[in-house]
Amino acid sequence: MLMKRLVIPLSIVFGLFIICIFMMIYPTAVWNAGVRGLSIWWDVLFPSLFPFFVISELLLGLGIVHFTGALLHPLMRPVFRIPGTGGFVAAISYASGYPIGAKLTAKLWEKKQITRDEGERLVAFTTTSDPIFLIGAVSVGFFQLPAVALMLAIAHYGAGLIVGLLMRFHGKKDSHSTAESSPSDVKSHRLRAAFEAMHEARIEDGRTMGELLRQAIQSSLQLITVVGGLVVFFCVILEVFTQAGLMAGMYHTVELMLKTLGLPPEISQALVGGLFEVTLGARYAGTLADIPLMYKVAAAACVLSWGGLSVHAQVVSILNPTPLRYAPFLMARLVHALLSGMIVFLCWELVMPDQSTSSFMLWPDHFHSLPYPSAIFQAVPYQIALTLVIIFFLFVLTLVCILLQRLASRFR
Repeated sequence: MLMKRLVIPLSIVFGLFIICIFMMIYPTAVWNAGVRGLSIWWDVLFPSLFPFFVISELLLGLGIVHFTGALLHPLMRPVFRIPGTGGFVAAISYASGYPIGAKLTAKLWEKKQITRDEGERLVAFTTTSDPIFLIGAVSVGFFQLPAVALMLAIAHYGAGLIVGLLMRFHGKKDSHSTAESSPSDVKSHRLRAAFEAMHEARIEDGRTMGELLRQAIQSSLQLITVVGGLVVFFCVILEVFTQAGLMAGMYHTVELMLKTLGLPPEISQALVGGLFEVTLGARYAGTLADIPLMYKVAAAACVLSWGGLSVHAQVVSILNPTPLRYAPFLMARLVHALLSGMIVFLCWELVMPDQSTSSFMLWPDHFHSLPYPSAIFQAVPYQIALTLVIIFFLFVLTLVCILLQRLASRFR
């Protein structure tokens, strides 16, 4: 019995020991991998995520999340089986990318706004790539073809919403948060109820603006440091696996699986690289040669939706203080990756009849000529604007849901 308990810890220790040996054998390659991971964190993740970490903390403390939650409750509860605050999480997550969704979900659980089942549903479909990375880095940078941005966006975000609809069946049917009985459920005077919810949340928080800002910056710095450490760690681990020849074996295994499915074996490098790190997998997909563009875009869509084990580790570290489980998140990522690839195949002829040009552009034209890290600094205001647009769109859908519910009640 004791030996069974020691098998996993001893295996982990042995694996780490082997990794340390390879790190000593290939010090230069490991050093370069660490520097590359640090560069990704400083040039890409820090400027794109840190402002949203701070803003989300402030919005929670000021009660804005509760305000939007009260208004969006008629949409989010029947469609996704989550409280209205989940609509705000979805909006800011789709605009700013992973792991913002996990951070806000953990905060909502901490404030007892969601249950465990609701949190697992929410984090499952709000863990997505941000539009800056999808358009600027993947479409323009890696593929050198802005036209694929529309196809990637439809596949990635569309599959994410489908995952959200599927996750509504996850958990107990009678599992709901205390928000069910909040003033937001009153059909009349919904706007007034939203302001009351915001006011109550602000009073309950009780922190001054200065204290709120200080704690927001402090907690955001801690989180972004953890994210950076995980990115560097996975870059080093991936380099060790490459130098040890393990990656070649994984490539060969995936190639055999792809041949069995009738897919080009050349995309194995993108899929295996994306298993560990989303940036690496997307880069491999964009630089593949001698295969149809549709398969390259499908591989990139799968990688973006899977997120890479680096993102998985970030989400797990954020959710560690909560009772939210990793298994539902893992299954959601697998389904998200498969669905996004299928959407590319199904919608390719409709969305990409001409593969060289596209009138679809979410970002100003001058961003496409900028290096990706430089574009991030200029695109943050557009991320904020996109968040507001998504929230407005959710408000419109909420009104439609309310009207449909009232029409249905009249015909009963």
